[in-house]
Amino acid sequence: MPFELGLTVAWDKLNPGTHSWFVMESQSRRVLKSLSDLAGTDVQIHNGNVNGVFRELANSLVRAERQPPVQEMQAIYRALQQRLPAIQRQAGGGSVYGARTFHELRLLARALAREQTST
Repeated sequence: MPFELGLTVAWDKLNPGTHSWFVMESQSRRVLKSLSDLAGTDVQIHNGNVNGVFRELANSLVRAERQPPVQEMQAIYRALQQRLPAIQRQAGGGSVYGARTFHELRLLARALAREQTST
């Protein structure tokens, strides 16, 4: 999503210190072919799998106030997967990226994360 990444980088340049961003890619060096302007940016390589994404999120959030462990992210992911069919039915089906389904998943993920931190 080069357009969205460009907006993120521009926001960071215009509002320093108010936003953190990082780039994830499934294959090493592939991003430099399509987005050569990112030379000098550390790209987080997740190898195209869920555990890799969680690993790289944990690495990227090392300076963040909240640093969820990979096991917590995995537990939330499993709970979301389990409840996804019901959420999609309630939203009338369609893609997980449909506005209603994505909104419900986001709210559920936030609630699950709060639950994890309170235990």
